[in-house]
Amino acid sequence: MQQSLHLTLHVWRQKNATAEGRFVRYELKDVSAHMSFLEMLDLLNEQLIERGEDPIAFDHECREGICGACGFMVDGIAHGPRELSTVCQLHMREYSDGETLWLEPWRAKAFPVVRDLIVDRSAFDRVIQAGGYVGIRTGSAPEANLIPVRKADAERAFDAAACIGCGACVAACPNASASLFTAAKVAHLALLPQGHPERHDRARRMVAQHDAEGFGSCTLHRECQAVCPKGISVGFIADMNREHLTAMRQARDRIRQRARG
Repeated sequence: MQQSLHLTLHVWRQKNATAEGRFVRYELKDVSAHMSFLEMLDLLNEQLIERGEDPIAFDHECREGICGACGFMVDGIAHGPRELSTVCQLHMREYSDGETLWLEPWRAKAFPVVRDLIVDRSAFDRVIQAGGYVGIRTGSAPEANLIPVRKADAERAFDAAACIGCGACVAACPNASASLFTAAKVAHLALLPQGHPERHDRARRMVAQHDAEGFGSCTLHRECQAVCPKGISVGFIADMNREHLTAMRQARDRIRQRARG
C-alpha cells in the first residue's frame, strides 16, 4: 500500500453566504495513507496558514462518525466513496497517489453556505422543534420492564434513532428533500409507547415545517439511503407518509364536525 500520497485538491472557497464562490486548486504532498480525510485537510490548513492564506473552513466535532457535524461532497458523493461512513471516518488509504479530488459543500436551498465547506443546517433544528419530541406528561421514569414494547418495534425505533442529522440525504437527493431525516425523527417516537399518542399530529407538524424550510418532495430516487452513514431505510418515508395522511384526514374530520356543530 502506498504510504505517502501526492494529491491535487479542488476545494470550494466562499467567504460568506452572499459572496461568490469558486473552486481553488491545491497541491498537497506527503499525505500519509494512515491519515483520516479531515486530518489531511488539517495538514493542508497548516500549510495555508504558514503561507499567510485563509484556512479552509469545514465542520467537525467528534471525528468518530457520531455527531453528524462533518459532511461535504467528495467527488460528487456525499461523505465520499466509502459506504456507511461519514467524512471523518474516511481515510486516505482509500485513494491512490496522484489522484485529483473535488470538495464542495452540501447543495440545497435550505442549507445556505456559511463559509467554504460549511453550510447552515439549522433548518433541521426547526423541523425537530415542530414536533420531534414527546409533549404529554409521562410522569417519573418507570421501571423499564413495566412498559411492554415489541422487539420488532424496539429494533425499528432504534434504527430510526440512529440518524445523526448530517444532511447527506438532502445533499444527495436531486430534489434536495429532507424526507429521510424527517421520517426517521417521526418514526423513532411513533414506534414507542411514550410517543404514540401524538404520532399523527407530530407527523403533520414536522412535514409542514419540512416544506416551509424549502426542502423538496421525495420522489423515491433512494439516493438518500445510498449515502446515509447509518444506513437508514427509505421505508421510514412510507411510514411517515401514512402517518401524515392519517393526520390530515383526522384534521379534515374535525373541521367538518365543527362546521356541523
